[in-house]
Amino acid sequence: MDSFDPDGNGAVQDSLPPPPPVPPNVVPIKAESEPAKKKVARVPMARRGLASKGQKIPLLTNHFKVNVGRVDGHFFHYSVSLSYEDGRPVDGKGIGRKVIDRVHDTYSSELDGKDFAYDGEKSLFTVGALPRNKLEFTVVLEDVTSNRNNGNASPDGHDGQNEHDRKRLRRPYQSKTFRVEISFAAKIPMQAIQNALQGQESENSQEALRVLDIILRQHAAKQGCLLVRQSFFHNDPNNFTDIGGGVLGCRGFHSSFRTTQGGLSLNIDVSTTMIIRPGPVVDFLLANQNARDPDSLDWTKAKRALKNLRIKVSPSNQEYKITGLSDQFCEDQLFSLKQKSSKNENGEAETLEITVYDYFVNHRNIQLRYSARMPCINVGKPKRPTYIPMELCSLVSLQRYTKALSTFQRAALVEKSRQKPQERMSVLSNALRNSNYGAEPMLRACGVSIGSNFTQVEGRVLPAPRLKVGNGEDFFPRNGRWNFNNKKLVEPTSIERWALVNFSARCDVNSLVRDLIRCGETKGIHIDSPFEVFQEMNQNRRAPPMVRVEKMFEDIQSKLPGAPQFLLCLLPDRKNCDLYGPWKRKNLADFGIVTQCMAPTRVNDQYLTNLLLKINAKLGGLNSMLAIEKTPSIPVVSKVPTIILGMDVSHGSPGQSDVPSIAAVVSSRQWPLISRYRAAVRTQSPKVEMIDSLFKQVDKDDEGIMREVLLDFYTSSGKRKPDQIIIFRDGVSESQFNQVLNIELDQIIEACKFLDEAWNPKFVVIVAQKNHHTKFFQQGSPDNVPPGTVIDNKICHPKNYDFYLCAHAGMIGTTRPTHYHVLLDQIGFSADDLQELVHALSYVYQRSTTAISVGKYSYSFAALALIN
Repeated sequence: MDSFDPDGNGAVQDSLPPPPPVPPNVVPIKAESEPAKKKVARVPMARRGLASKGQKIPLLTNHFKVNVGRVDGHFFHYSVSLSYEDGRPVDGKGIGRKVIDRVHDTYSSELDGKDFAYDGEKSLFTVGALPRNKLEFTVVLEDVTSNRNNGNASPDGHDGQNEHDRKRLRRPYQSKTFRVEISFAAKIPMQAIQNALQGQESENSQEALRVLDIILRQHAAKQGCLLVRQSFFHNDPNNFTDIGGGVLGCRGFHSSFRTTQGGLSLNIDVSTTMIIRPGPVVDFLLANQNARDPDSLDWTKAKRALKNLRIKVSPSNQEYKITGLSDQFCEDQLFSLKQKSSKNENGEAETLEITVYDYFVNHRNIQLRYSARMPCINVGKPKRPTYIPMELCSLVSLQRYTKALSTFQRAALVEKSRQKPQERMSVLSNALRNSNYGAEPMLRACGVSIGSNFTQVEGRVLPAPRLKVGNGEDFFPRNGRWNFNNKKLVEPTSIERWALVNFSARCDVNSLVRDLIRCGETKGIHIDSPFEVFQEMNQNRRAPPMVRVEKMFEDIQSKLPGAPQFLLCLLPDRKNCDLYGPWKRKNLADFGIVTQCMAPTRVNDQYLTNLLLKINAKLGGLNSMLAIEKTPSIPVVSKVPTIILGMDVSHGSPGQSDVPSIAAVVSSRQWPLISRYRAAVRTQSPKVEMIDSLFKQVDKDDEGIMREVLLDFYTSSGKRKPDQIIIFRDGVSESQFNQVLNIELDQIIEACKFLDEAWNPKFVVIVAQKNHHTKFFQQGSPDNVPPGTVIDNKICHPKNYDFYLCAHAGMIGTTRPTHYHVLLDQIGFSADDLQELVHALSYVYQRSTTAISVGKYSYSFAALALIN
């Protein structure tokens, strides 16, 4: 039928007759539109086969064989509700375990003598059912630590002269009555564990493994350990190491059950957390503030540092939580003391206004040596304080320190927690033996037994890829390392408009500039003399870091005719300089100036060469490249336009809940090269791991990251769109894999469709994990596993596609492998080709002359340096 509109009103010639009239009393039925097809959620892909390339090597791993004797029984899941006698819910941490232990001990016969696995909060598990689906109990605990105090009472409990005051200490909160309600929630078949080992994962199998992990946590809790997820820390000073600032590194152990191709295993590894240094409160404050004596302490900072920490009070040995500090010093802080021996005309006890110092010294006969000119510790409520002199208070052990570590503390923690492979193996063997899991009644009830030997696995060592440097010269890295001695760079830059900034008082700047220019010439980099050398004035050296940077920039702006191409900054300290962060922020965030920092100690040609590699990369040069890029002959990648992405999210330090997270994407450019890359960053909501700005439609435009990187690839690759997109995602856990596949990948597809509706690229999605606890060892050798070692059998997932790769040479400590999970492969890589590609990417990071531990495109936190 032809359409025609002579009157411009949209009428159609030869239109159909009008519909028949609707009879009276008849309601037309609305035609139902065909239901939209429900989108099928993507799930991680299954393994397609094992790789075979590389030289085989026998290895050991810190997985221990687990046998499960029972498969016919069930775990029963119960919900736990705890309340005080008056119906208020119990919210104090740690009390739940004490209450449930008392229930188990008191009502064993009513519970058919069954053992519990309790998670410390709202879930409890048994092997087999309890007598009834709902049980209620009442128990009394005598020694529950409470920060509820009766008025201004002194809490030390000393047997002094004031009998009336000692009686007053018998507060009603020292013994508490709890109501416990246990209600049936679910039934979990133990067979689910065997199903998971055969690749048939389900909600039941995840819950069953969770029960086993909860048993391990409960076992550690009964030994008095600090629990941090699946890591356990004993109160043993031999495991403590001082990292400064009143903070200790505490060594403990991670234990968790894992399903693998070789069956169920227990993964045990060394773990480290930070704790407050136990002991006298004053000693902690002096260390925390790096103060020489109590007179120089900042009490405002002290109040923040001490809040909510637990102390023991001498001589009563009672435990309390700190709620604050007194407004006045101990010798001046007054409180009202009731005098029962003296009553007023109404028969009420008179009150005496007395200082805390006077009360403890004269009424308690407790000698105070240094508390007089210090605030008191408050363990009461703001309106009903309870004050204790500071010298009577000691911090209890195993209190986590959750604030951000300083640069010096981080360096000390890394330095002191390193362990060579053989030492680590010995420590782990002892940990398994001392844990005494064989005596755990819940594990015995499940028929679980744990072997004592490290699991043997077969690894393969992939050969290092051949690299190209300047003048077309080839060379092979050795042991994951190489250097540029007597070699030129592939694409050296020219440094013309630059200046030198000197914060260091002990440097011969003229000699440094001469050596830098000479070394640059040997690498092919032409360096002009600096436009200016800016020396920091002596009077600014003691100023705060931000002020020093601001003063220096005022000098730079007054003397330079325009923005420099590059600024070389000499810092006063080799490591941990507090000028570094403010200097980087000022240059990169405020002015967009490329800068390189250095510390002028032991400067030689090797140091200057490494410095020039970083400068050349930052200015757009290329130091080295893979020989297979030059040919080009990278399997799959060289045949079809392919972009490689690395995605990561960086979060603020612990305790900084209002600091935005930073999403970063590193992308390859100038296909068929993969050594050329760029970075794009965006801020997003704090602590959000999923990137929400990959596609971001604003009105009719896309302002997301993907549009930016795809257009850059298009313009730098001869106006070709990528037909293949390989994504490396860093920093996500296994529970977030489906979000990566169904949220982030959907955003990327939307960004592609927004540019061209007909564009359908193929995707590969790979997650790279560093925060896991699997390590590999060479049997009978003190050395780490060789660089290029890959493992894809025995301890890998029973169904899903994953492998471990140790790309770098572990020079100190024990090598931490990267765990790669291939979630999606629409391109169809063979296992060998994919592993070789990931291995090759470890050699293209332009600022290093070693293979890096994570393939560069998942090493996208390099981009985060842009917003330092």
